[in-house]
Amino acid sequence: MAMSMAMAMAMAMPNSQSLKASPVRNIYSELVYVSSSVISAFSRFRFQAKAPMNFTCRLKSNSVYEDLPAVGEDLPPDYEEWMPKKDPKDRRRAGILLHPTSFRGPYGIGDLGEEAYRFLDWLQETGCSVWQVLPLVPPGRKGNEDGSPYSGQHVMDMRITAVDDDFQDANCGNTLLISLEELVKDGLLMKEELPKPVDADRVDFSTVANIKDPLIAKAAERLILSEGELKNQFEDFCRDPEISSWLEDAAYFAAIDETLNTISWYDWPEPLKNRHLSALEEIYQSKRDFINIFLAQQFLFERQWQKLHNYAKMKGIKIMGDMPIYVGYHSADVWANKKQFLLNRRGFPLLVSGVPPDAFSETGQLWGSCPLYDWKAMERDEFFWWIRRIQRAQNLYDEFRIDHFRGFAGYWAVPSEAKFAMDGRWKVGPGKSLFDAIFRAVGKINIIAEDLGVITEDVVQLRKYIGAPGMAVLQFGFGSDADNPHLPHNHEQNEVVYTGTHDNDTTRGWWDIIEQEEKSNVLKYLKITGEEDISWALMQAALTSVAQTVIIPMQDVLQLGSSARMNIPATQFGNWSWRLPSSTTFDELEPEAKKLRDMLSVYGRL
Repeated sequence: MAMSMAMAMAMAMPNSQSLKASPVRNIYSELVYVSSSVISAFSRFRFQAKAPMNFTCRLKSNSVYEDLPAVGEDLPPDYEEWMPKKDPKDRRRAGILLHPTSFRGPYGIGDLGEEAYRFLDWLQETGCSVWQVLPLVPPGRKGNEDGSPYSGQHVMDMRITAVDDDFQDANCGNTLLISLEELVKDGLLMKEELPKPVDADRVDFSTVANIKDPLIAKAAERLILSEGELKNQFEDFCRDPEISSWLEDAAYFAAIDETLNTISWYDWPEPLKNRHLSALEEIYQSKRDFINIFLAQQFLFERQWQKLHNYAKMKGIKIMGDMPIYVGYHSADVWANKKQFLLNRRGFPLLVSGVPPDAFSETGQLWGSCPLYDWKAMERDEFFWWIRRIQRAQNLYDEFRIDHFRGFAGYWAVPSEAKFAMDGRWKVGPGKSLFDAIFRAVGKINIIAEDLGVITEDVVQLRKYIGAPGMAVLQFGFGSDADNPHLPHNHEQNEVVYTGTHDNDTTRGWWDIIEQEEKSNVLKYLKITGEEDISWALMQAALTSVAQTVIIPMQDVLQLGSSARMNIPATQFGNWSWRLPSSTTFDELEPEAKKLRDMLSVYGRL
């Protein structure tokens, strides 16, 4: 499908003007108009003081409203059946954290094919109703951040190493997750074209890319040249204003990047760097095939993901996604929206993101490739960039975690020339104004606030203001005293509890390295002996919590050690490559499914 000259012209316009003129902006305005009264009504319902109950109120019994008798009169015969009913929104539940790359698969990486459906079948058997994944964006391949779904947030110095060249946009999908077998079913590949299976215990992203990229591109090209219903769906995908508003920028960015192969867009020729119309038109004419294949690959990812998402819904399983708060500098996000970020006149970051010294690093974590937002400029634009990003997340997931939520209240700002994160300072974030704008535009959003680390009172108040659950991690609970917020007796109902996250060691690995005093605290608190399996003991402790949601990493279900750890924060190598053991199939995990289901039944999480 060819991209028109008008598309390039629209992309070349300054962001604020193009937003005001675009179909997306018109739809956004209508959404604001339609939803404002709903949000107003919700606010009144939520915050207005509740009137005292009187005897003329009505009670619901068997879906029929009846007047109560006068004081002292007999109540109806079925009065004892008027039992309190739980709000379905307060349902206790549990889920599993497992990123799709960790599935077994024939070509060295998990994908959105058969094994993903088997996992959902198994998950339903356990009684779990949540599947948490990591970000689905294209992973780091070239920027010393091999395979990271958080691409930009771990590269230490953008002056030396760029965030990966494949991270086109925070809204794009990871095409390495596309199932080749599903492409055969769609008639876009022939069975005899499939490569020989690769037996790999860990993901080697470069090897996987060499195997899968050419075949996915071939399938995309065949889709473009085809006729029929699938081609019509592809064209509808490209015309969807909520998709095209970011997809076209990402396609142009990828085409320029592939042509020039520089460290970052900062080094591009000035006409391309600043999106001059004539330069973009020249790129379109010279890279038309590349751009169209890029669009088709994103459609194929979307098609397979939404098919899997719909299967999860049919199974009664919600998918919880993950959204990094920041985006990488070398991305269409920044290149196409420079005024939304704190950049100097030449386009170089003035300040970059990170966190002060913490448990993972004595000098803090410097996310040098992630420029900070210009929150004042975003507010003048009614936070449209964020609204578009939230809408995309809502399309992909049923709910999603926002990583580093505390940055919306107060964020750590480090001068771009600094070598260590400790050289930064705290600055005021957008706070309520951002979420008020989001609520006006899209209504209620189901988010989880990652509120770990240095959490001040303003972060807590902002989280409560928007009604988002926070997080607790049991592995953090046993190194101090009884006031530790991660201990089960301090949990809140509106909270998501983990045994550990993707940034933690596995529970088995954690147990093997903690000090004896901390081990004693664990044994005493859980009332177990050291001979019992710590992974399932900690899982049970999480499930007993008053918190509404419990998430368990798949590694803990399998009782795996440190070799199965997904990520070590503040490190760049050897992460994100864990896969389910080759000897493990979901059919063979029936005992674990039954054991977990029994636990969920005991603690009211089915």
